[in-house]
Amino acid sequence: MSTSQKQSDPDNEEWSARSCRTRFGTHYRVYNITSAGSTSTTYNVVSLGAKADGRTDSSRAFLSAWSSACASNAAATVFVPKGSYLLRNVVFSGQCKNLVTFQIEGATLVAPSDYGTDSWITFERVSGVTILGGTLDGHGAGLWACKNAGKSCPSGATSLEITNSREILISGLTSTNSQMFHIVIHDCENVKVQGVQVTAPGNSPNTDGIHVEGSSGVTISRATIKTGDDCISIGPGTSNLWIENIGCGPGHGISIGSLGKDKNEQGVQNVTVKTVVFSGTENGVRIKTWARSSQGFVRGVLFEDATMNNAQNPIIIDQQYCPHDGDCPNQSSGVKISDVTYRNIKGSSASEIAMNFDCSHTNPCSNIVLDNVDLTYENKVATASCKSADGSATGLVHPASCLA
Repeated sequence: MSTSQKQSDPDNEEWSARSCRTRFGTHYRVYNITSAGSTSTTYNVVSLGAKADGRTDSSRAFLSAWSSACASNAAATVFVPKGSYLLRNVVFSGQCKNLVTFQIEGATLVAPSDYGTDSWITFERVSGVTILGGTLDGHGAGLWACKNAGKSCPSGATSLEITNSREILISGLTSTNSQMFHIVIHDCENVKVQGVQVTAPGNSPNTDGIHVEGSSGVTISRATIKTGDDCISIGPGTSNLWIENIGCGPGHGISIGSLGKDKNEQGVQNVTVKTVVFSGTENGVRIKTWARSSQGFVRGVLFEDATMNNAQNPIIIDQQYCPHDGDCPNQSSGVKISDVTYRNIKGSSASEIAMNFDCSHTNPCSNIVLDNVDLTYENKVATASCKSADGSATGLVHPASCLA
């Protein structure tokens, strides 16, 4: 898809209790989704032994409810009544025989204080699962304090991971104080995330709001994300990604990357990011790659209708990423960046350089398009910096384009 082609907005497509479809370009995908109003067999976790006191380990009751719902011959619901439930690391795995709704509205799931690794709550190899409402409390403060003090600390856990799954709906979920990433979508097809809220302090390390990797047909809409790392991060192998109506900040902005850490790495393509407000973020819209040999790429990206409220780096491509000495000996990035459009981007920069295209000198960025960009710095005209970047500018462009 070229950047001149506008992807259809999945939020404007019809969603029903049984199915929905969302369109990327001319390709339609069908989601088989249940809703809270669907007729289904209900498995109440309290009836199976869960305690809503926030202290008693309720993992076994949740897994029992899931096992019964997954094995049911008809649509089923795992119902979590109001209250607070302590869960250890749990994996809800498929394949299920039917459509399953995980209804958490009004309830809080609490992580243990002794930090786990990898993921706290995992859904794997599932299809047609809906997760409705509820709050995930990752209890991450102790781990962040350890990391910020420079001590030797546990790695911590992602709060919610959806992996190797398809046709998933996550709606109305709140994730707070995750130890590491809040929500990870990995190796999935056709996932819709809507109306979620993510919160963690601005100084909480590695607490990305939503991370998408190796997945296709993902949409993220109407989300408020306040965290200590990327609001949304996009990893290798992501395609047909739609992001819209996002409030981001504090945090590191919305980032494609980092990419190119490994030589044989999948690329990122067909990404739309639109109608986002960045408030006090370290970056606005960013593409970041390692300064080392890679066969990866980024192409077909549209950043549209973004508002920057004192963002440190509103528009940035950084192909010089190399966090440790010796990681990138005398190398430049091999990731090829092309066909990236910035359209209707406005607001204020917290630094004088509001547009920074620092591209690979051995593999320059190509066909970068600026279309109606208006960014200021302390009520003055900001500046732009370009290295190895080729493209064009149309309409009003402030600061003045430096693209070749």
